[in-house]
Amino acid sequence: MPIRVLPPHLVDQIAAGEVIERPASVVKELVENALDAGARRIEIDVERGGLGLIRVRDDGCGIEPEELVLAVLPHATSKIATSEDLIGIASFGFRGEALPSIASVARLRLVSRRTGCEHGQELSVDGAERSPPRPAAHPVGTSVEVRDLFYNVPARRKFVRSESTEFGHIVRQVERLALSAPAVAFELRRDGRSILQLPAAQDAAGIARRLDRILGDQFRGHALALDTASGGPVSLTGWLGLPTAARGQPDQQFWFVNGRAVRDRLLANAARLGYRDVLYHGRHPSYLLYLSLDPREVDVNAHPSKLELRFRDSRAVHDAVFHRIERALARTQPGALSSGALSSGALPSGALPPGALPPGAPRAGEWGPDEPTSGAADTAAMGLPFPTMPGTQSLRALTVAEPQAEQPLGIAIAQLHGLYILAQNREGLVIVDAHAAHERVLYEQLKRAYEGAEPASQLLLEPLVVHAAEHEIEALLAENAQLERLGFEVRRLAPAQLAVRRVPVLLAQMDVVQLLTQLARELSGELGVHHLDGAAHRILGTIACRAAIRGQRLLSAAQMDALLRQMEQTERASQCNHGRPTWRNLSLREIDQLFLRGR
Repeated sequence: MPIRVLPPHLVDQIAAGEVIERPASVVKELVENALDAGARRIEIDVERGGLGLIRVRDDGCGIEPEELVLAVLPHATSKIATSEDLIGIASFGFRGEALPSIASVARLRLVSRRTGCEHGQELSVDGAERSPPRPAAHPVGTSVEVRDLFYNVPARRKFVRSESTEFGHIVRQVERLALSAPAVAFELRRDGRSILQLPAAQDAAGIARRLDRILGDQFRGHALALDTASGGPVSLTGWLGLPTAARGQPDQQFWFVNGRAVRDRLLANAARLGYRDVLYHGRHPSYLLYLSLDPREVDVNAHPSKLELRFRDSRAVHDAVFHRIERALARTQPGALSSGALSSGALPSGALPPGALPPGAPRAGEWGPDEPTSGAADTAAMGLPFPTMPGTQSLRALTVAEPQAEQPLGIAIAQLHGLYILAQNREGLVIVDAHAAHERVLYEQLKRAYEGAEPASQLLLEPLVVHAAEHEIEALLAENAQLERLGFEVRRLAPAQLAVRRVPVLLAQMDVVQLLTQLARELSGELGVHHLDGAAHRILGTIACRAAIRGQRLLSAAQMDALLRQMEQTERASQCNHGRPTWRNLSLREIDQLFLRGR
């Protein structure tokens, strides 16, 4: 086939494929144009999943009559004029591709009226045919009708899904746009029937109603409000879902950069690292985050869809987002929310305590495959040994004093089935998963020791010998630098033997041989790997899990109270290293309802 110059209409159709992938892409481009025009109300009508009709009407500034023809020409835009304007783009659109691309693959009708004009102007585009502008009745603003999408591009139309599927994409696109512009009213209608009505949010209560309508009324109740607007050139605001409210899929993760909805790997990775040691394995956090920075520091001209970004200093942005999310989640400890310790933002109204158990979350006390419910070795992380509980004794009552206001977890009164600590606080009853709570306390202590210059360690009078398979020994020795930094000193005696000469003071009275044997098995892959990223955190998390209190251990009142006080002073203590909740509070009102008191 000889080289030839493609006809203009075919060039337009090829270019349209980069911008218009499906009906939802049309909605996105038209609504963003409306937002750039200063619209305060946007109405969207859809028929046949968007293939039959997409109509977007706004009350924005409108288009000048003499500019109506220019609006549908390729690369005609009012957003930029020179190459310098590309450095700091503050509008949604700027390429001048949306309307020409849509017109090349559909039948388009454009009607607009500028403020001060007696009437509007109408323009129709059908393939390569363009009608001259003519007067039309229309309020101030613009309406764009798109009919028979992909009627002239059969190769693209055959990849379009069912009407219900395509409409579902449109709904999610409108919801995402509505989250980016809460001050704008939206209405989405399908075949004449109103599907989504979102009044303009003028205050915090209005924003809350919009969040509840789009994300469900459970989202704010299980989220932390984040506000770091004064934290330098990068501002991060929004909502962070609590780790205990993690979901099975990442369907509630929203990023907005300078008001633009994006799917950026750098930001997603920063959020994932911020949640890295508070999430249950295989779960995904929910969040709604708004990142604001100087437009000159971000390049939105990376892809025609404008969903991908490039930051001038990507490392600085990544670290700023990561650290702010991590610090906000670090304060999810008992009493932090009620005492105002969450300096990054207050909990939204109607929120549950940080230890509350959301529907579908892993239940406290459910041991994983790597958490046996019994063990013979004593542990002394709180200074006292924990003897094995005799027989099947399940509850031990204690006489306690009145809990103090600064003790949100209250005073321990009993232990249930060797698994749970029951405590009384001023609000009612607190139930604590002893293993999960102790695991978090140990993990944070190990992290501080690991990050210290010289870890506190104890030299053993007689070395301990660890027996394991040769590949397990090799896996453990591969992480020797991390073990030494923690306070261990291990040397290889034989292909399947290790000598332990020094151990961390924190673990000195534990069964170190069993601990390292289990760690070697995990590192070699036989038991799977810990969910944490990085070898150091994986080792620390595994050690904390193995060394924490096991089930069926009888604790004294002093030991239980000591654990409660440690939880109140430990960051992230509201969930264990695997993301499970460590405690739950039952108020007196909830308990009264259980027994129908007051009726």
